[in-house]
Amino acid sequence: MIRPVLIILVLLVIAVSPASAAEVLQVRTPSLLQVGDRNRTYTVELPCLTVPEGGDAAAVSWLRERLPRRRRVNLRPVGSRDGHLLARVTPIGETVDLSTGLVNAGLAQSSCPGDPA
Repeated sequence: MIRPVLIILVLLVIAVSPASAAEVLQVRTPSLLQVGDRNRTYTVELPCLTVPEGGDAAAVSWLRERLPRRRRVNLRPVGSRDGHLLARVTPIGETVDLSTGLVNAGLAQSSCPGDPA
């Protein structure tokens, strides 16, 4: 009798525990973010971006406005470069990834051929 109750209790605890999403720890540059999950940190590079000369401060400001510390994000990896994860980063609850958002805001240009961003 006690065994089925324990099994149900364990299943309830597992079902209720929140999923861990990646969180933004720091905006380093217009294309580099420090992101972490429960036990790791990653340097994530936003792909397909070219920020015009002199536009770094505005792009970083735009990113920091949208990514306060601990903001949860979805990562869609597209590759790696120089030890950095290249990934499309979308804040949870939003539909546009940050690369596309920077391009749409006029703060960067898309540098990938055929990229809709």
